[in-house]
Amino acid sequence: MSTPVAISKTTVPHPPGLLPPGARSGGISAPRHTERAVPARTATAPAAAGSPGLGDAVADEVFGELSAALFTGFPRRDQKLKAEQYLRGLLTAQGRKSIRNIAAQYGGPAAEQSLHHFISSSTWDWRPMRAALAGFLERSSCPQAWVVRSMPIPKAGEHSVGVDRSFDPERGQVFRGQQAFGVWFAAEDLSVPVNWRLFLPDPWVKDRTRRDRAEVPAGAGEETLEECAVASALEVARWKDVTRKPVLLDIRGGAGRGALNRLASAGLPVVARIGATCRLMVADRALPGFGAGPLPAQQILESLKALRRPVSWLDIACGGRTSRTSLATAVRVALPGAVGERPRAMLLVGEWDDPRRPLTRIWLTDLTGVPVGQVLRLTKLTRRVERDFTHVGEGAGLRDFVGRSFRGWNRHITLASAAHAVTVLAGNGGEAYRPAARPTG
Repeated sequence: MSTPVAISKTTVPHPPGLLPPGARSGGISAPRHTERAVPARTATAPAAAGSPGLGDAVADEVFGELSAALFTGFPRRDQKLKAEQYLRGLLTAQGRKSIRNIAAQYGGPAAEQSLHHFISSSTWDWRPMRAALAGFLERSSCPQAWVVRSMPIPKAGEHSVGVDRSFDPERGQVFRGQQAFGVWFAAEDLSVPVNWRLFLPDPWVKDRTRRDRAEVPAGAGEETLEECAVASALEVARWKDVTRKPVLLDIRGGAGRGALNRLASAGLPVVARIGATCRLMVADRALPGFGAGPLPAQQILESLKALRRPVSWLDIACGGRTSRTSLATAVRVALPGAVGERPRAMLLVGEWDDPRRPLTRIWLTDLTGVPVGQVLRLTKLTRRVERDFTHVGEGAGLRDFVGRSFRGWNRHITLASAAHAVTVLAGNGGEAYRPAARPTG
């Protein structure tokens, strides 16, 4: 049920070689590119003593602003300093972003031990930092959707929290490792992960020895991959001062209805990638299939090929801004409910990359009043996320934590997400970054 991901490790340049990145309204807004002047840059404080600089004025400014937003909650000055060191190390260390490589930027074994304690054994909560990152992004960029993306993390050993044998849909094979879901604030220009949820297979939920060794919280229980993906978005919806946006996720292979209902109950619009065999009921009396009961989604859309219309969109996955055109059609459908439950009104959207070939992608959304072209362009934000994960997130260390604890994994990936944010916001001379006033108490 996960979206396609890249398993191979990609090395990316670090600042100053930042890669170029691709309203605050609760409604849907079509991905678009707006020309705006790059704000004048102000002088920023130099890096702390013993800390390597980023070597780029824009990156240093973004680093300073983001650090101020994320780290003010630490009660002690030494915790704030270690957070800044870890974040700066994620941006400057060469190779894998392990604690050892990060600590090498600051000293020897003593620095490594100090940072290891800060990440794996300290008591600070990573969740307020994630909420602060989300708030910072809403003030400094224009996220248009929340993209839920799966992230397989191959592991050679068996002691890291959550490690088990899992299926990788991209390679079509089973791998040993961890599986996590990230919620990415996505726009046409950039995307940044703001929340993560590590999937815990049954052995890690039911085995008390494993739970205790990895310090798995008592509240972590059994869930399916689909439930884990949905929960990651629901957590973000509970943060205050975050504007709800359409949630894009892939539920192929899952039950589907439960995920859609949970998101709807939370007031979150959804655009879900579904499989060809997902059964729906045609709701338009004038169209073929009305009154025939639940039919496979692909069958419904193939019967409406004559109604396809061209939709133009910008492809940013190739590193530029290439104009492309797909053929698309949409039909009002009803999602069958449980016995005695009223079917839910939805919009079924089909996309063809090549008119001579079979249907390429199928989406199901509750944005029933939005034009099909706008919905289709919104789905292309998943390509933005894929590009940013491969070209920035990998280099920021999203999959690089080598510890074994649940708390350590969550703290590392939270700071790696912040490093990803610095890179994409500072990229291309800071065009995607608009400094904004910090929230007042």
